[in-house]
Amino acid sequence: MTDTDEMYVVVRNDEEQYSIWRSGRPVPAGWEPVGEPASRDDCLARIGELWTDMRPASLRAAMSASAAEQGTHSG
Repeated sequence: MTDTDEMYVVVRNDEEQYSIWRSGRPVPAGWEPVGEPASRDDCLARIGELWTDMRPASLRAAMSASAAEQGTHSG
């Protein structure tokens, strides 16, 4: 089996960051599979569709909270 024949799965962590993982291997702690196994290229294309904001979820939340706080103090 060549690398191009192997199946992968898209995985996501709590910070909503994505990666690919070889199908059939245990997913690392802190990551969860997203979708069904597919080719490497298909998984990478799926990540391109899903991961539109590269900032970690915690940073996005902090920036949203800061913007909301600034909005209540302007005026």
